This record gives sequence, structure tokens and C-alpha cells, in this order.
Amino acid sequence: MPAIEAVELSAAYRSRPVLRGVNLTVPQGVVMGVVGPNGSGKSTLIKTMLGLVPTRGGHTRFFGHPLDKVRHRVGYMPQHTSVDWDFPVTVRDVVLMGTYGRLGWLRWPGKKQRAQAAGAMAQTGITDLADRQIGQLSGGQRQRVFLARTLAQEPDLYFMDEPFQGVDAFSQQAIVEVLHQLRAEGATIVLVHHDLATVPEYCDQVTLLSRGTVVGTGDVDTHFTGDLIRSAYEGTTP
Repeated sequence: MPAIEAVELSAAYRSRPVLRGVNLTVPQGVVMGVVGPNGSGKSTLIKTMLGLVPTRGGHTRFFGHPLDKVRHRVGYMPQHTSVDWDFPVTVRDVVLMGTYGRLGWLRWPGKKQRAQAAGAMAQTGITDLADRQIGQLSGGQRQRVFLARTLAQEPDLYFMDEPFQGVDAFSQQAIVEVLHQLRAEGATIVLVHHDLATVPEYCDQVTLLSRGTVVGTGDVDTHFTGDLIRSAYEGTTP
């Protein structure tokens, strides 16, 4: 059973098509990199699969089910630019928010949830930042807080939108180590990525997008080729 199966997935912003009949299968237990030029539909693809952007056709299944049946198994780490960093909360507060999805209505985080949050902060190396206001953080620290919040959800499938954007070398390495640890534990990670040079190091599989369509998808060894990369970034035929 694949972690993700998207079939003929299409989306548009107002009248402008952004995704055009995307078919994508992601096996369980891999790191899948989604790459392509600016405007190719990378972020829109994961947002559409997650129901954050309305579909214009097609559907997505997670572990064989619609999202609402397995939502607790799916975590999402958005771009850090989508957050109001002036909001007066601490790092601990933000990470603890990752546990809310499994609690249900009218329940407050307890000892178990606080332990999950503490473990996620330790895993991402931000325990010493727990009481700091989020507005005081660097770009790399913010991304690690976002990752810790997603880890606290304890999902089986992680979506990450540009997790390395604006981070320092230390934070980038810390995030990579967490990704590979998650994969070793059987989790599946789908990440929007822009640095072509690190795709073979970070990812097992790759999906190349161009103008809202899939140019190639599969193992990095066989689908991250010069012809397919040129096709994605130059609009040529592979």
C-alpha cells in the first residue's frame, strides 16, 4: 500500500491552472523530493493533496484512504513565511500545538503530550530555546521549531514545504539527520526542495515538475537525470 496515491490531480488559482492532471505514487518509507523551477506547482501540489487548495479534478489517497480517515497519520510543515512570528508564544507552546490533533475537542495537553513535545525539541536540538519567544529566533531556529511541532504529532507521513529555506548550515544538518532518522524508523517524507545539488544526498526518490505537470517521478538513480532536469527547468522534451 503506497503512502500517497494522487490520480489526475488538478488545481487552479481563480482561472489560472496550476496543476494539470498530476499522477503521483509515493511508497512508504522513503524521502521524496519535489523539485522544479519557480512557479512549477511544487507547493501547490502538496497543498492540494492536503486539501488546503481546492481541487479541480482528481483525488488523493493516503495509505489507501481519503485524508479525513487518516488525518492523524499525516503531518504538515509549512513554509516559515506563512506564520505571524510576532505572535506572543514561546517555542514550547508552538511545539506543543503539534499534539492537539490527537486530543480532540475540549481536551488540554497533559503529561504525555508535554513529554512528546520535550522529545521533539530534544530531537531537533532546541531544548534550550523552549522558553524563548518565537519572534526572537533565527531562520534556522524557526525551521527547527516547525519541524519539532510536526514531530510532536507523531505522524507516519510528513509533508515539508521548503524545510531548508533560509537556514544556517548547523540547522540544515540537524534537519537532515532528523529526516534520515525518521526514514530509518519507517516514516515517509515528502519535501519541496530547491537545491538540486543535495537531492541525491537527501532523497531516495524525486518528482520533477514543470508548469504544473510531472516530467518524471521515481528513484533518484533513474529519474534525477540530466535530460529530465533540463526538461523540467527548460521546458524541453526529455
